[in-house]
Amino acid sequence: MTTASAADGAAASPPPFLLTPGQGEGARALLSYVAGLPLDSVDARLLAVVVGIRAARTGAGNLTGTDLRSLRLEDPEGALAELTAAGWEVPGQLIGGDPDVPYAIVVPELAPGPDRVLRLGKDARSRVSGWSMRTRLAKPVRKGASGVRLAALFLAAHCSDELVGRAPAELPVACYGAVPMLLEKGFLAEVSGQTYRLGESVRHLAGRFRTPEELAAIAREEEERRVAREAAAAAEPTPESWAAWKSGVSPALLRHAEAVEACALCHLPFVRLAPAFMCGPSPLPAPRAALDPYESWRAAHPDCGREAALFTVEFRAEHGHGPSHGQLCKGLRWKKLGRELRGIIVHTLIAEGWLASTPPVPWTLRPGRTAQAQGIALPGQAVRAGG
Repeated sequence: MTTASAADGAAASPPPFLLTPGQGEGARALLSYVAGLPLDSVDARLLAVVVGIRAARTGAGNLTGTDLRSLRLEDPEGALAELTAAGWEVPGQLIGGDPDVPYAIVVPELAPGPDRVLRLGKDARSRVSGWSMRTRLAKPVRKGASGVRLAALFLAAHCSDELVGRAPAELPVACYGAVPMLLEKGFLAEVSGQTYRLGESVRHLAGRFRTPEELAAIAREEEERRVAREAAAAAEPTPESWAAWKSGVSPALLRHAEAVEACALCHLPFVRLAPAFMCGPSPLPAPRAALDPYESWRAAHPDCGREAALFTVEFRAEHGHGPSHGQLCKGLRWKKLGRELRGIIVHTLIAEGWLASTPPVPWTLRPGRTAQAQGIALPGQAVRAGG
């Protein structure tokens, strides 16, 4: 690759990533498999990507004559002949038969069994298939030759969350010639040697590649969380240890703990109440996978800070204590939020000053400085002047 640059034509508010990091690994596994096939033409490799992901679960991928024509291959007959020579079972009716009838192309290496080349779950196969189609049809490359679209698939799949990638060693040689076109059309923002940056307008196509060092760090974090969970389980509070804990805390904390314990509206079970006070919150999973869902959720809830602050005032008036993260989200009818996403939402509202809390003490959410500046405060809480 030669050093060059191009305007990336970034779109405002681009859609979130199509693939999770794990699904990105599946996309790269598919491309690696295709790169290793004994095929000569980019037409055959592009067709192998399309059929391969369709056959990834059952060993057979359906294709119609219309599908084949829509790929705009220079030599579709030659591409099918190459797949046949590689051991794939290609029905002869694909050329000259009914264009709307699906014909199954059998890929023996992808059939279920111990020697299966690709191992993708149902959801991962579907997502990678959708990503493959969206990448091939992305505006900068949809009218490009087979080599341009194949290069787009490989380079997008090997990009990180930061849109930076490095050309894989298995990138087909013919794809290198497509780089100037990818730069010109804005699919790539810049190229320097073997490294490149994906254009902002197609950032959602990034395969979210992670280096071995990043994967090792994630594995260490997961192990630390596992150890922490086991340690917490081994130290589960008992009524006796709960009473001993209460006897050693400050009067203010004791009043708060007993207010939560005695709350007739919450009816909190001991197994939830005592550990929350005695052990503190358990560590949240790494939030990387929830950042994109958070951005979409926040865009759909532009007034969530004010709503949350007002809710804490109403909740405390009824309960005598603040809400938990779950009670806040449920009370505001913020539905289908996992614990990880719920944590990002609440922690962001605290950082923005809409909410405040007294960590690690649970059930202490209340209006923060930003809310107080807008006149939202607990009875007796000083209202801060602000615009």
